[in-house]
Amino acid sequence: MGLVTESTARRLLAVLAEEQALGRLPSVSGVLTRDGGLAWRESRGEATGEPGLTPADLQHRIGSITKTMTAVLVMQLRDEGLLALNDPVSTYLPEVRGVPLSIRSLLAHSSGLPAEPAGPWWERSPGRSFAELVAELPAVGPFEPGRTHHYSNVGYALLGEVVARLRGRTWWECLASLVLEPLGMLRTSYDPFDPHARGYSVHPWSGELVAEPATDTRAMAPAGQVWSTVLDLATFADFLIGGRDEVLLADTVEEMVSLQSGTGADGLDSGYGLGVRLVPGGSGVRVGHTGSMPGFQACLLVDRPRRTGVVVLANSTTGLVPDRVAGRLLDTLEEAEPTMAATWRPSVRVPREVSEVLGVWYWGNTPRACRWDGRRVVLGPLEGTAGGSAFRLQDGVLVGTSGYHHGEQLVPVRREDGSVGHLRCSTFVLTRSPYDPSAPIPGGVPRRA
Repeated sequence: MGLVTESTARRLLAVLAEEQALGRLPSVSGVLTRDGGLAWRESRGEATGEPGLTPADLQHRIGSITKTMTAVLVMQLRDEGLLALNDPVSTYLPEVRGVPLSIRSLLAHSSGLPAEPAGPWWERSPGRSFAELVAELPAVGPFEPGRTHHYSNVGYALLGEVVARLRGRTWWECLASLVLEPLGMLRTSYDPFDPHARGYSVHPWSGELVAEPATDTRAMAPAGQVWSTVLDLATFADFLIGGRDEVLLADTVEEMVSLQSGTGADGLDSGYGLGVRLVPGGSGVRVGHTGSMPGFQACLLVDRPRRTGVVVLANSTTGLVPDRVAGRLLDTLEEAEPTMAATWRPSVRVPREVSEVLGVWYWGNTPRACRWDGRRVVLGPLEGTAGGSAFRLQDGVLVGTSGYHHGEQLVPVRREDGSVGHLRCSTFVLTRSPYDPSAPIPGGVPRRA
């Protein structure tokens, strides 16, 4: 699929225009992607950049979307075996002592660290060195590690330094060479270069624009320094949908978007993975990140099952409700031009380890079905697959990838003649007939007490 129809484009622009007017935004730009390609691109207002250019042509500061890029660098290190997510950060940053902080807890904002560094507001003041940042890091944060989700910009400064020390290069050099260049994001940079938007706040009563500062945040850069464009971020959105082998494998991206932490204070309406936010909507959950810095607001979200993504950038400190406008654009696209389901294709070859477990099995008296979808074995109700568990064949073993049995093995237990007598998944036993007396517990119909 390519660009949307003229009618759909009009509806999408109406959403963007309404949000620009409601938020009193100097300008706002939006991009939608679908199936790995550009579906729509538009802007509203004036970014006061170079004459003749639209706001969608200009660099904007993307704030905390930077964190997702930092998380990609950390996951690369994990995949290369240079660190483990449960390692204490002090293994790599010995000067960070006190409360034990794991790499995973920093990625998921469950470390208990404070949200902001000590000293003046880091987004509006000259940046400091990492040594200065750590010197003022409190020995105890506001929460115990793992107790709750507490968003921490400081945590991502620590992660950026871990990347730098393990690679022997600055965090930015790593991001540029290991993520941005392979993805072709050539208009994404540490400092802005022309053409770029100017950042403003809007006077509450007169509506006049007030120029906002654009500082070098130095040690805090891995939390929110980066500048980019809607088109570059559209490329990054597509990466979050399917991965790119030269940056991260699809399975690692899948791991990043799995829920790691959240808080009931948010009404269970959001969560956090490994460097990405999870918000309800669309096909179930949309993943990505929002961002803000003085003079700028941003949002990047993808609906992975529908293979659609959205980027919204505005050059105003406040006024944009990022989740709302991004969600409205994705919803409008789906209503006007629904996602096409992937074409079903017959199986060409079924692995032996899969073929021998297919069909009907019984858990006690309850029938369950094992089906092969071409990639996974799905164990679920006889009708449909809702409420089932999926297993992927890994080195000859069926390992759970979703559902109740996620992470557990579905093991065929053989008779003396080599045939499969029953299946075992943890303590669950599945047999070819109800309460097969030859199988272990319950080993036949339970006796009445």
